[in-house]
Amino acid sequence: MPERIALVVDDNSTNRLLAGTILKKLGWQIVEAASGDAALPLAAAQPFSLVLLDISMPGLSGEDTCVRLREIQGERPMRIIAYTAHAYPEERAKFLEVGFDDILVKPINRLQLESMIADL
Repeated sequence: MPERIALVVDDNSTNRLLAGTILKKLGWQIVEAASGDAALPLAAAQPFSLVLLDISMPGLSGEDTCVRLREIQGERPMRIIAYTAHAYPEERAKFLEVGFDDILVKPINRLQLESMIADL
């Protein structure tokens, strides 16, 4: 089984801790980044099968970070999940359009996250 390494990107350390704890319990190794700008060099240096990406961050937004991650990704498979408090239908459509694979609404729960990544 390939290594299951996830990148959790959020400017809020409590949110990173919560998401990381859930993923660790599901058998994932976690790398954290506090901003989109910090996430990009990490993703360029190491392949991640999963990225949990906050939408509202100072500096590079979650949408812009997603677009840049897709450029870095190349042919490597990478599931990028937006996690956000913003989940209006028009926002969901926009997130999927810019390259997110799914949207997880905060506060996140283990069952919802687990179902989104069950096939990874």
